[in-house]
Amino acid sequence: MKLTDHAEEILESMWIAIEEDGRGYADMVSIGISGDDPALKELVSNALVEIKGERLNFRPEGRREGEMTIRRHRLAERLMMDVLNIRGDSAEIKACQFEHLLNEGVDAKVCTMLNHPTTCPHGKRIPPGDCCHEARSSGDLGVVPLTELKSREEGEIAYIQTDDGKKMQKLMAMGVLPGNRIILLHSFPSYIFRVGFSEFAIDSAMAREIFVRR
Repeated sequence: MKLTDHAEEILESMWIAIEEDGRGYADMVSIGISGDDPALKELVSNALVEIKGERLNFRPEGRREGEMTIRRHRLAERLMMDVLNIRGDSAEIKACQFEHLLNEGVDAKVCTMLNHPTTCPHGKRIPPGDCCHEARSSGDLGVVPLTELKSREEGEIAYIQTDDGKKMQKLMAMGVLPGNRIILLHSFPSYIFRVGFSEFAIDSAMAREIFVRR
């Protein structure tokens, strides 16, 4: 079900009020909407939300939709801060914009890339998805730092996570780019890896900043 952005934002506010703040309901005043709000009418017509006076409650399908909406928002926050290194108010604004694109399995791909995080950057719980349950039951950790690979193990570079522009340039000059194959040859005394036909040595700090999809 594809809802409008504003309808999803109402579900998020309801989820926080009902499931996290423990109020047992959400009220229109605190959410900042009125009974004739088109997005609220959309939620009611899709049997996701019920209205009792000024109070809002989830219907069973609405609760699940609210859970998945808050999951997408918090995954977007992690993506902005952990991978794109966008922080502060800008990160929150961009996360709010990006979350609405994480539908139809895109959220599972982002979640796997981020290693199925359990909390957002503010420490709030990220509801798990099917991909999280499958990864935990199979022991598949998805994307891991290069330091987690064993000698002679191969993977695909997912992303580089560093605040240091010089490090980023150095790694990119080595061919450490998303989508390239990488083989860890040795991990002691330094991390030696191969990308393409070239071999390079880096320290453990830099190796931890290269994330690989096994």
